Amino acid sequence: MVEERHPRQGRDGGRDDAGPLTRHPAGVRDISVAPTPRPALLPACRFEFPDPARADAEGLLAHGGDLEPATLISAYRRGIFPWPYDDEPLLWWSPDPRAILPLEGLHVSRSLARTLRQGRFRLTLNAAFPAVIDGCAAREETWITPGLREAYVRLHTLGWAHSVEVWGPDGRLAGGLYGVAAGGLFAAESMFHHARDASKVAVVALVEHARRVGVTLLDVQVPSPHLASLGARTIPRAEYLARLADALGRPVAFAA
Repeated sequence: MVEERHPRQGRDGGRDDAGPLTRHPAGVRDISVAPTPRPALLPACRFEFPDPARADAEGLLAHGGDLEPATLISAYRRGIFPWPYDDEPLLWWSPDPRAILPLEGLHVSRSLARTLRQGRFRLTLNAAFPAVIDGCAAREETWITPGLREAYVRLHTLGWAHSVEVWGPDGRLAGGLYGVAAGGLFAAESMFHHARDASKVAVVALVEHARRVGVTLLDVQVPSPHLASLGARTIPRAEYLARLADALGRPVAFAA
């Protein structure tokens, strides 16, 4: 998951005396879930992805294919995600090591804890998915192409992709994030903020909601200082794939 100006390169968020979250800060539990369809049944994927172990040193595994819902969900189920880069319209990646955010290892800095206690933000789930992905793409350099945007909005309408929205006191969207859920996996894709701490508040809300509904694996794909400040760490790809297999077998209704 990224929040930056260059694709897959994180912005340093600073640790600010971060420590493990041992209690739920005020306001985190109050997330309103918008009506969301159950994940639609999808046809079989038309493509056969290579074994993730065949990815090169940078994690590049394959190129080509399409962004149909069945293709995307098949990829996530195999530990693979799409990421266009430079002049290549569609590349598929499975990096080693892989970055995850342990659900019991979230770090909340003192300043972020103060923000949460103030209760300045209102939190929703799936209330404004297109606006969230547009916020993530609204930067000088973005890997979120029009084709990717269309594909993930379609996944959202089919009940597979989800967004967390953070609304400011003025009623405007202050930040958010989006990703894909399958079983006990949530694969976070990107986040943004217009107000200080808004993207971090979205991550705290995501972790709290994920815990509540039974998610066991929160994938953030590649490491960055910003994510590290929230507790993200890397694990070997083999370990990630083992955790993924366990998570996919869990009957989780993410938007419950």
